[in-house]
Amino acid sequence: MTAVLHAHRYGPAGPARVLAIHGLAGHGERWRHLARQYLDDLTLVAPDLLGHGRSPWAAPWTLEANVAALAALVEQDSDQPVMVIGHSLGGGLALHLAAARPDLVDSLVLLDPAIGLDGHWMRQSAEELLEAPDYSDRDEAREHKATGLWSDVPAGELQSELDEHLIPWPAGRVGWRVCLPAMVSYWSELARPLVVPQNRIRTTLLRSTRTDPHCVTPALVAALKSNLGSDFELIDVECKHMVPLARPTETAAAVRRRLV
Repeated sequence: MTAVLHAHRYGPAGPARVLAIHGLAGHGERWRHLARQYLDDLTLVAPDLLGHGRSPWAAPWTLEANVAALAALVEQDSDQPVMVIGHSLGGGLALHLAAARPDLVDSLVLLDPAIGLDGHWMRQSAEELLEAPDYSDRDEAREHKATGLWSDVPAGELQSELDEHLIPWPAGRVGWRVCLPAMVSYWSELARPLVVPQNRIRTTLLRSTRTDPHCVTPALVAALKSNLGSDFELIDVECKHMVPLARPTETAAAVRRRLV
């Protein structure tokens, strides 16, 4: 049975025109600022992925399970193919959705997508998460993000993240509103082989220039260029990995171009 995702909706009432997919350990409300301040005329649906936020936490935590749930959401919320915006893990899922269900996808905007990544790197990332999955308090959680990949994200966005996504964990500690076993499983999913659309779905990829190591691999760029030709656009943006939060103006501009 296909899981039903908890989804945040923004913009006018009516069928969804945009599906926005968050990254690993994130949640759908991360799209709120972009949707309300830059794309307020568009009906946008932003789900919590499986094992994230307020969506079901039951296994399986796979790309295929998420694609099935995302496809069901699009079929329920829209009467036509939608633009899919995906960040990090969400960008990889956007590519899998476009490959599996091209009938549901009009175009793609990929924001530092994570797909086909090095397995040794993914093991290291999973081990680091298991070593320090939570925080002593809210201040420690804020400091961890503010000195890492969120260092170029506006303070207000970080405040919203803490308000929405940080919850009490056992023993008086705090952590993100995610299923920890699912997060470990998703690091492995990011190491699975590349998948790109076989038909010519118009695609824009925004690649962060300050993420080290880079999520966007040369193999992904080469595959998209080869498969999509002139329907593929690559844009470098001066920021770290949190592209939609750090560079909402550039993100919104890319969305607008693909809506034409």
